[in-house]
Amino acid sequence: MPVEGGKTDMERIGLFSEMEYVTVGDKYVSQFNRPFNEAASKNRQMLPGGSKEMSHLQAGYFDPHFVRIFEGEGYVNLNQVRRRHMMEEAKKNLGKAFLPSNGDKKLCGLGSYYGTIGRPVPFFSAQSKPKEKYEPPGKNLYTNPGKKGTGYGYANVTIGKQFSHSADFYDAAKLNDKKENEEHHRLLKGTPFKLNLYPREYFDTNPYLFEKPLPPIKKAEKKEALANPFKPSSPGKKAGGMKAGTFDSYPSHSADPYGDKLTSHISRKGAKVFHPPGGPKSRPTESIMTLNVKRALNMKNYKIASVQSY
Repeated sequence: MPVEGGKTDMERIGLFSEMEYVTVGDKYVSQFNRPFNEAASKNRQMLPGGSKEMSHLQAGYFDPHFVRIFEGEGYVNLNQVRRRHMMEEAKKNLGKAFLPSNGDKKLCGLGSYYGTIGRPVPFFSAQSKPKEKYEPPGKNLYTNPGKKGTGYGYANVTIGKQFSHSADFYDAAKLNDKKENEEHHRLLKGTPFKLNLYPREYFDTNPYLFEKPLPPIKKAEKKEALANPFKPSSPGKKAGGMKAGTFDSYPSHSADPYGDKLTSHISRKGAKVFHPPGGPKSRPTESIMTLNVKRALNMKNYKIASVQSY
């Protein structure tokens, strides 16, 4: 469609021509009937020629003939390479190779140094060491000779002076206690104070004391054992529509007096039927979360609250 300026829509977009429709006029093919790989059923396909098995023949390899990895290389003797390497390593040694001495030497006894690397240690030698000449110490200080006696029963034998004799009564402690006791009783006024509420194990000395007279002892009544067990005179009788098999005789006939039957109460049309009142009925209640939402959101602030929540 031309526009102002003399250019069409296609020229303005930059396309040479309008895009064609590829499927115009094609027959409808169901999605289930379409082949998985449509190009595989048309024209010639690649034929691999079947699988090959590994063998010593050339047919088991990809190449038409056997190809060597190294072709035209020189022969290398591995033993000669090892020997050259050993000779180069031997040149690095500064001196001759270490050769151990003769075999190990066996000891000829305990404490012998034969066969050891070191020599005998003089410190562990069994020979006696030189000692200085012994000079005895000087004599002790002499004093007067000691007094004979053990001290028990002998006077003036100990270092200190002899104790003077002092008389000691035989019952002095008993006499002193008696005097103190008499002085104590002299100072007392009246008899000692005694409480009637002295704690005891029980309220009374005898917890099982019972002041009332005991009832007479009941004698166990001995039941007389029956000599022979009870046996019925004859077996039970079957009830055949009468009282032949019962303990009591058939009751005598009692005439019923004639009386009018009670007529059922027929309610009138105008009378109201009594209906009992119903119990307490439950009412719908709202949850706490719903109440909080209604308090926070209303018709005036629902736009502001929704924006602030995000």
